[in-house]
Amino acid sequence: MMKNDNRPTLPPQAKRSLGIKATNFISNLVIYVLLTIITVIWLIPFVCIVLQSFRVESTWMVGYVLPQKWGLDNYMALFETKFPVWYMNTFLIALFTAAGQTIITLCMSYTLSRFRFKLRKPLMRFMLILGMFPGMLGMIILYNVLKDLGMTEASSVPGLILVNIASSGMGYYVSKGFFDTIPKSLDEAARIDGATRLQVLTKIILPLAKPIVIYTILTAFMAPWGDFVFARYISNNNIDGMNVAVGLYSWLNLDQINSHYTMFCAGGVLVALPVTILFMCLQKYYVEGVTGGAVKG
Repeated sequence: MMKNDNRPTLPPQAKRSLGIKATNFISNLVIYVLLTIITVIWLIPFVCIVLQSFRVESTWMVGYVLPQKWGLDNYMALFETKFPVWYMNTFLIALFTAAGQTIITLCMSYTLSRFRFKLRKPLMRFMLILGMFPGMLGMIILYNVLKDLGMTEASSVPGLILVNIASSGMGYYVSKGFFDTIPKSLDEAARIDGATRLQVLTKIILPLAKPIVIYTILTAFMAPWGDFVFARYISNNNIDGMNVAVGLYSWLNLDQINSHYTMFCAGGVLVALPVTILFMCLQKYYVEGVTGGAVKG
């Protein structure tokens, strides 16, 4: 004798919808787990550096992570060294570089986006191809030029600022792509009302291009903040001309690492902290600038 099955059955469309939801849930779960694992692995070195910066029972490298005795001695000891000088050198280089690069890059990007002139496209291609070559190829000639100008060793700060700003125009492509998304009719209307090209840029275009302006400032500020190779080459081991990356690295040689390792970790924390806070606060505009500048080329 057969029994009647009165259980409700789902229509095929509902079953398909549940299957898609289950698949999406599983895929998202796998992605989130993978990203969490990658994040933990990526953060382990930074966490270790932070913990070691608070270790005061010894100043050399040890085989454990958690300090046995905590304190701020390493941070206080930094101000008895040349660390404040290195920090100020780095801040000045990053500040003036950010200002100069932002002005030049935005002006170049606006010009290439709005003006049409002969050799415009060949110029853009030339700058794009030239930017593919690493800057280290010209280190020797740049050092000789800066040396003749008296901008090396103890006076390396203005030399690094000059080098960082000199090629700013070649970084036009992201900003130009963002300017291309702003209607040209705004420029034409402002020009009809009597505005100059500079007024159009500063009073109309830049307020609408806030994300790309902040993106340009951030990238221009962070690049010299962590510069090491060229900064070390230009300072030529002069302690007064070093930036913070070169100065902290000098503590890792065999003669000083045992007495400066924990101070090195403390200095690394102080270097990373302001840039991290700045980036986190402006991350929204940074992402908008990158995605907006990638719309058109």
